[in-house]
Amino acid sequence: MALIVQKYGGTSVGTPERIEAVADKVIAYRDQGHQLVVVVSAMSGETNRLLELAGQISDRPVPRELDVLLSTGEQVTIALLSMALEKRGCPARSYTGGQVHILTDNAHNKARIQDIDAERVGADLSAGRVVVVAGFQGIDEEGNITTLGRGGSDTTAVALAAALKADECQIFTDVDGVYTTDPRVAPDARRLDRITFEEMLEMASLGSKVLQIRAVEFAGKYNVPLRVLSSFEPGNGTLITYEEEGMEQALISGIAFNRDEAKLTVLGVPDQPGIAHLIVGPIADANIEVDMIVQNMAPDGKTTDFTFTLHRNDYARAMEILQATANELGASEVSGDDKIVKISLVGVGMRSHAGIASTMFETLAKEGINIRMISTSEIKVSVVVDEKYLELGVRALHEAFELEQEAVN
Repeated sequence: MALIVQKYGGTSVGTPERIEAVADKVIAYRDQGHQLVVVVSAMSGETNRLLELAGQISDRPVPRELDVLLSTGEQVTIALLSMALEKRGCPARSYTGGQVHILTDNAHNKARIQDIDAERVGADLSAGRVVVVAGFQGIDEEGNITTLGRGGSDTTAVALAAALKADECQIFTDVDGVYTTDPRVAPDARRLDRITFEEMLEMASLGSKVLQIRAVEFAGKYNVPLRVLSSFEPGNGTLITYEEEGMEQALISGIAFNRDEAKLTVLGVPDQPGIAHLIVGPIADANIEVDMIVQNMAPDGKTTDFTFTLHRNDYARAMEILQATANELGASEVSGDDKIVKISLVGVGMRSHAGIASTMFETLAKEGINIRMISTSEIKVSVVVDEKYLELGVRALHEAFELEQEAVN
């Protein structure tokens, strides 16, 4: 018998019929002798509906009251699923985040979990019940309802699994696992049987939207085995776990990409200590996150050119800030491009194999794809290219590294 925490997203519980199907799935696991804690999101579209309601009342809703409103979506789902389980003769009990005391900080709309009191859930499990918990929400020290931000139900599930020392946390979604890349771009993409926490973190941060980054971070920190499964198709999904010693790793586990990139360049700024802070500091003060950075000495030896990438949604605001900064610094020019994308190779196998970056660059060159920027880490190589080359680049790299084939250990 295992203790399993399962999470079902909004699509999985999007209609009463799908909630009934989830109830059948939960009971099938329980009939195998497992103890079950089930975390659910709001029904698909419900959070957006609530946000629209808030927008009809106020252009800038008070964050505390917005959390009170948004948390009701999950409360509907936990009650309906518990009813469906009870109807089938399965004892069940539903709880909001506050009722199981998921303690968070007081950062409304983007709170972080600080502690979970697992005693109440444990007592129900010992009594033979399935426990159904609302994802995405908690309470702060003053008892205020908080929400964890988009995708927060994944984090709720992993945090509960850690607190309960569960044998596995299963994330049920509308895909049947983690793929070598997006099958919509590369039709021969292959589902991975397993991937490491490190690789999944890189994939998530680089554009893969299968799992929320915070959930993967939490799982890695507390060593919670995490499995991605389909709510609609049978299968073993993809297991996310620590790298096993002695196991030969594939050179590349996957290719991630991000369409939402833009870059800014300031030319001819003085080459002096602290210049990077003077350029990036005002951008950071505007709560704009900078990604890749390249600094090059200009031919005159006295000035430097500074380029960085950021999210495309922040491009216009960052350009405005950078132009003001450039005027203060006496820069010669500011330019930008919001028609770029980032393509990344990810794999722990890179640690012990040379030539990955070289093969990547050669493959893109053969396709006539010019590389604008390069960034590397121990298990990642990322390049920035023109937006029009995204799909061609991903397919060419997928073929070059033979990712459609099973890795041979």
